[in-house]
Amino acid sequence: MYIVPIAWLYVALMMAVAEANHTNGTVLGAVITFVLYGLGPVALVVYLIGAPARRRAIKAKEAAERAAQAHSVQPDAGRHAAADAVAPVRKEP
Repeated sequence: MYIVPIAWLYVALMMAVAEANHTNGTVLGAVITFVLYGLGPVALVVYLIGAPARRRAIKAKEAAERAAQAHSVQPDAGRHAAADAVAPVRKEP
């Protein structure tokens, strides 16, 4: 899946090297070429391609949280009356 972005980065790197080694080229121009023709478009495309996978992961996480919440032990879930752990102390008349 990542072979196309890797190949595109390689081509952009070779363009930048060619520009840096050219008699009229500069290193700054080569860096700008690599960033604008290589890193920027590849980062955008990889981000857009990964969006459905991120959406599925978020939905799976939410479903797991709902399932865990539904299976958790709720207090008084057995329909028993709530009782104090310690009996109240009464004053003698």
